[in-house]
Amino acid sequence: MTPLSVLDLSFVSADSTPARALHDTLALARHVDNLGYRRYWLAEHHALPNVASPAPEIMIGQIAAATRNLRVGSGGIMLPNHAPLMVAERFRVLEALFPGRIDLGLGRAPGTDGITARALRRREAPGEGGGHGGGDDFLDRLQELLFWDGGFPEGHPFARIEASPAGVPLPPIFLLGSSDYSARLAGEIGCGFGFAQHFSGMPAEPPMLDYRTRFRPTRLGAKPHAILAVAAICAATDAEAERLASSARLATLRRERGEYRPLPSLAEALDYPYSDGERVQIARGRDRLHVGGPETLRARLADMVARTQADELMIVSAIPDQAARHDSYALLARAWGLGAASQAA
Repeated sequence: MTPLSVLDLSFVSADSTPARALHDTLALARHVDNLGYRRYWLAEHHALPNVASPAPEIMIGQIAAATRNLRVGSGGIMLPNHAPLMVAERFRVLEALFPGRIDLGLGRAPGTDGITARALRRREAPGEGGGHGGGDDFLDRLQELLFWDGGFPEGHPFARIEASPAGVPLPPIFLLGSSDYSARLAGEIGCGFGFAQHFSGMPAEPPMLDYRTRFRPTRLGAKPHAILAVAAICAATDAEAERLASSARLATLRRERGEYRPLPSLAEALDYPYSDGERVQIARGRDRLHVGGPETLRARLADMVARTQADELMIVSAIPDQAARHDSYALLARAWGLGAASQAA
């Protein structure tokens, strides 16, 4: 059975607070740890009122300490925002504290708007990063990060520096993306790959299959491992799942027109006066949000796994009611056949 995992953006709901969202993340991690989910990944976003996840490395340590079985990682660290040495050292610390349970997922986007990206990077040397006209330096940063783990070439100015803590390797690396760029690159360097179907504008099959075709074994990985991240909402019946999904659909509609507002309550979403144009827009996005009762959702997601040859399915659920959110993951776990679901649900 294909493993199930969780991607959590620490959504902020209209009737809660960002601080509460972080505590909700910890509670959900404990919940899915008991259900048999494999991984729990945290996203990096900055200065957005609808998510409370600017520092995944901090949350990774908190969640790993509060759970027993989950692999915990970043989904992902937005590498253009960080010095590679800092990323290497922080994740070596996590790996030292929780050996064999940490993942390092890397993203290429800033995870925010342009002016905030500039604020994140403005202390870099002129010509580096997006904030000073230096362009996309993701490949340079990725190469440097890999050198901090595998060693710099002789004569490199950083060759004499040893990243701390010494003797601890980086955890497994995954490149994350919503297009085919990261898929190709992940295959070529031999690391894992995660495709963000939950917000991508392209079908999942081409990049997922392209990654597998291009994969070449390296010290980063002996065989491909492709994770498909999808937005999904499960409830006892198809009708109840559709009702719960109304909040996520309204939030997506607002986000697509640049409104990053907290996740609306179910009452607000059900009462929202949609225009005909907005209904058409929502209908176009139905392929990116998978909704249904346990069997409906299991069949739909299993079909996606088969078509993409995913090694793992990662679920993100934007549900403002935390009890319903917990139930969604439990119902899907049971329908999917996770080993611990019958004990903990």
